[in-house]
Amino acid sequence: MEPYLLLVGLVALERIAELATARRNTRRSLSRGAIEYGRGHYPAMVALHTALLLGCVVEPLVADRPFLPALGWPALALLIAAQGLRWWCIATLGPQWNTRVLVVPGRPLVAAGPYRLLRHPNYVAVVVEGAALPLVHTAWVTAAAFTVLNLVLLGVRIRCEEDALAHAAPVYRSPVPAEGRAR
Repeated sequence: MEPYLLLVGLVALERIAELATARRNTRRSLSRGAIEYGRGHYPAMVALHTALLLGCVVEPLVADRPFLPALGWPALALLIAAQGLRWWCIATLGPQWNTRVLVVPGRPLVAAGPYRLLRHPNYVAVVVEGAALPLVHTAWVTAAAFTVLNLVLLGVRIRCEEDALAHAAPVYRSPVPAEGRAR
């Protein structure tokens, strides 16, 4: 169990690093006239992600869940892949990456890296991570609950982000090939 608790702790430290990056990028974007969208759903998102980390710790302890290698090792591989995708997104967006939906008027949208392939690759990483992290140590209730609640929240979040990006760059919604589309 100790290696799993260490893993959850490392993911929590990663979240802290992400929040520090997001705060720095928020200040920079706001100083350039950014408009924030979807402020109302942000606290629910923070609460849900905090609950994921807590559930990953509590469920295996309280329910005395074992590590099942046939489930745990593939889940760990998916978790690592999700982290790689997340940091690819962060690196690609650079100072535009944020945990909030902020749009700087006049700033070109990004169409590089994983955004060449998907509109919201960071959310793919979030979905995979939300299922994989708890399943590393058989916390299937946490994985299922997070997945269902996260899908509801992502429905709100993605609509918000789509509206914000379309407002900032009307070409965003036009049916243009991916290589010609801005993000």
